[in-house]
Amino acid sequence: MGTFDRIFAAAAAALALGGAVLAPASPASAAGRNGVCEAGEFCYYFNSNNKGSVSDFTGSVANYATQQPTCYDFKGPGNGKGKCIKNSAASVWNRSGKTVRVYFNSNFGGSVYQDFKPGARGNLKPALKNQNASHQFSPSSAPPSSPSRVNITYGLYRASGQISCGFDGYTNTPGRHEGIDFVRGVGADVHNLVSGEVIHVARGRNGSGGLSTISVYNAASNKTVIYLHTAPRSSLRVGQMVKRGQVIADEAWRGVGSSGAAHTHVEVRPGRQKFASKSVGDPVLSNPNPASFWASQGYNLR
Repeated sequence: MGTFDRIFAAAAAALALGGAVLAPASPASAAGRNGVCEAGEFCYYFNSNNKGSVSDFTGSVANYATQQPTCYDFKGPGNGKGKCIKNSAASVWNRSGKTVRVYFNSNFGGSVYQDFKPGARGNLKPALKNQNASHQFSPSSAPPSSPSRVNITYGLYRASGQISCGFDGYTNTPGRHEGIDFVRGVGADVHNLVSGEVIHVARGRNGSGGLSTISVYNAASNKTVIYLHTAPRSSLRVGQMVKRGQVIADEAWRGVGSSGAAHTHVEVRPGRQKFASKSVGDPVLSNPNPASFWASQGYNLR
């Protein structure tokens, strides 16, 4: 091999090595995660009693993420494969040599948690089943402190619930999703999240057309919180002042189509607004990300 050929081969090898070093591994495809619960790993199962698809880990994770393709997901064969594991796990098997703690909140927080000793397997307790947000290897012996903020799903329902679609989450449909969708079930009480004046009520009907709307203007922040698809309480009237935590509606599917599922869409709009922003066929994002507003109101977006 000539001098030039040797230099070229060395440069090519260095470039290939550099490319391998620089290429990032996404969370959902990190090394060791193959959907098989192996020795040294902590594993979630989609179903109870260690059934269904598996999501395996070799270390702590503070936030699983909620959208594909970047979320930590169930990788093994069986029910639940491909779904994000956040708020979707029912049982675990700890095959590591360390105690692992499952938390209700992200970032290893919240007063609800469950410890699994090395070798332990079992179902998540009711408060954590389908409510898992982070896990930690070798946690502190002291229990975590209570969260500084109230979980927003608890604020909305005063019971368990989940976020089914986050802000701007409808990436595969025309337009933007300009609020947050919450799910508990048909008829669940919907509680007002921020005190203010009711400036618009439209009761609508179940199925397509007739979108229901409740608009609550909070003067202190100069923002309007808008609830869609619910069945507003019959006593709710324009001009009424409603308190934080007051029941204002029942969960329903008013205005989401005959095949749509019951849920509550909550949207934060700048200023005094009677109506929700347009979301279908509209490429303009009208509302800012509501995370900072909800944090200012004492809510934790899980």
